[in-house]
Amino acid sequence: MFAKFFIDRPVFAWVIAIVILLAGALAVRQLPVAQYPEVAPPALAITANYPGASAKVMEDTVVALIEQEMNGIENLLYMDSASEQGIGTINITFRTGTNLDIASVEAQNRIKRVEARLPDDVRRLGVTVTKTRRNFLMFITLYSPDKSLQRVDLASYTAANLLDPVRRVPGVGEAQLFGSEYSMRLWMHPEKLNGFRLTPGEVIQAVRAQNVQLAVGEINQAPAQPGMEYAAAIVMRGRLSTPEEFGNIVVRAQPDGSMVRVRDVARVELGAQDYNINARLDGQPTAAIGIKLQPGANALDTARAVRAKMEELAKFFPSGIAWDVPYDTTPFIDISITEVVKTLLEAIFLVFIVMYLFLENFRATLIPTIVVPVSLVGAAVGLYTMGYSINVLTLFAMVLAIGIVVDDAIVVVENVERIMSEEGLPPKEATRKAMGQITGAVIGITTVLVSVFIPLAFFPGAVGIIYKQFSLTMVVSILFSAFLALSLTPALAATFLKPVAAGHHHAKRGFFGWFNRSFDKTSRGYSSVVSHLVRRGGRYMIIYLALLAGLGYLYLRLPTSFLPSEDQGYVIVNFQAPSDATVNRTMVAIEAAEKQFASEPAVARIVTVRGFSFFGQGQNAALAFVTLKDWS
Repeated sequence: MFAKFFIDRPVFAWVIAIVILLAGALAVRQLPVAQYPEVAPPALAITANYPGASAKVMEDTVVALIEQEMNGIENLLYMDSASEQGIGTINITFRTGTNLDIASVEAQNRIKRVEARLPDDVRRLGVTVTKTRRNFLMFITLYSPDKSLQRVDLASYTAANLLDPVRRVPGVGEAQLFGSEYSMRLWMHPEKLNGFRLTPGEVIQAVRAQNVQLAVGEINQAPAQPGMEYAAAIVMRGRLSTPEEFGNIVVRAQPDGSMVRVRDVARVELGAQDYNINARLDGQPTAAIGIKLQPGANALDTARAVRAKMEELAKFFPSGIAWDVPYDTTPFIDISITEVVKTLLEAIFLVFIVMYLFLENFRATLIPTIVVPVSLVGAAVGLYTMGYSINVLTLFAMVLAIGIVVDDAIVVVENVERIMSEEGLPPKEATRKAMGQITGAVIGITTVLVSVFIPLAFFPGAVGIIYKQFSLTMVVSILFSAFLALSLTPALAATFLKPVAAGHHHAKRGFFGWFNRSFDKTSRGYSSVVSHLVRRGGRYMIIYLALLAGLGYLYLRLPTSFLPSEDQGYVIVNFQAPSDATVNRTMVAIEAAEKQFASEPAVARIVTVRGFSFFGQGQNAALAFVTLKDWS
């Protein structure tokens, strides 16, 4: 018999339990932490930049070509795109379970096939393929406390010194800069171009031709002339760097010997590379980095690693620059997990109290208390094996599993105590006899419970994704519980329990005596009430049907939602002005919203990104992340 093997070898049962605990401890350290399971199917984002192109041009010359090439990619579920002024984005969504690494390689190969038909500017800037979540994990902002630095100064420093180190942090899928670094700007005068009979294309061509980095070679490069003992690399002027140098670029040489230079037809200045997107922190200019989580990464560990990296980089900040994290989604994840873990510990404590109250034997109570944590830790091994995460649903499954897991151990312990009390057998012999009676029952209970929860794992769609982790966590916990009920529990019962004389009964004095008498009285009262109800079944059936009707009515009136609405500690505000609105018009709405939020006592910080939103990009779009003060 399986249980007899462990009754005779209790040390082996302990070794298996310790191995389960160690494996679970290692698995917990490796498991990603998230609020909910990955509900959204895996997706790739393809981004192409075409400076100066309208949305129509971007759609016709870039986005449509890439979309045609992406049709038929393996495991494609659906595809959507957005064309904005100078930028186009294509989101490719795949079937659940698709390997994004393989899908990313295939998408890049298809882009290579269509690259020859894309405009030169698009090919020069490149088409990027990223695999990230769509929601932002956190925002990092750089600002000037003494207001000595402008927005472009902050963004340039961020792009040069912070962006790449943050992108290399483990778990970061994408770090997006909301701001613009310095760039040489040429503002052409149409009337002057017309006077010299020039076109903007000719000016651009002249700038490209004369602003180059050339490799001009080496003096006395091999094969050198006989007698030459020294070689020297030729150093020449490289790319231009000042407005004066760009202004001196020759656009055309006139027949009379005069020259038309860039400064004659354009205003040259050092300004922002892009004026479309910028960020504000509490109404003040800032440079912001929006961080998105890599699929399958640990949100809490990634946020901590990003903050640690910023603290390391902040040591080298020049004067007049400070940093902050005004928007972070991980505190809610952390507090959600903490609350569920607290509930888990409270449930274990309550189970211990209830078992001690009814068993009235500390040793007998200790056995289920030992077995329950081992079963739950074993469930963590199952989560790691199946590639799941520690989230609210898997922990909730463990909370519910406590009541089921403890039943198997209680059945064993109570039956052993009953046999010792009735027959006076020593613990080891009583355990052998008890397991012979209840092994089949334990297996049967486990089979029934597993059969109840397994079907939840086969629900289709997003509901199936959510409840799959819940159900399989329950199933793994129940299976570990059954295994331990047939191995560790009988081994503990045979070694922990003390012999009981035949005919022994529970204590009849003190607190336990009072509890037993009260419980017996309550049981008799309940039986009397049930007997009363059975004798008048007709009238109570009418009451029962009325309750059912009321339940159905309230069920139909209750609002429905995909997931419960909770106070996550932040608010996301989307701004969408009319399609032809300018930056000035959008800024009026942004400033009004910032003023309103600043007057709210519950608001801690507000980060506003102009020119970007979840519904598109452009002068008429903006997005605000409003962080509320702590829940306390």
